[in-house]
Amino acid sequence: MKAARIVGVSQPNLSRLLHGGGFGDYSTEQLSKMLTAFNQDIETVMRRKTGERGRIRFTLVAA
Repeated sequence: MKAARIVGVSQPNLSRLLHGGGFGDYSTEQLSKMLTAFNQDIETVMRRKTGERGRIRFTLVAA
């Protein structure tokens, strides 16, 4: 419950995010603020692929 308060969402919504769902309910800026609230670094990589639809992917990298 404390974690949900830190990022400003309800506990059920935070749980859904942590289990890989509900990303479309939040802007990129909101998600970025949530990650940095927990001392997570964010790296944005842009690639141009012809003929393919763009996508967003999150990858966890061990420090």
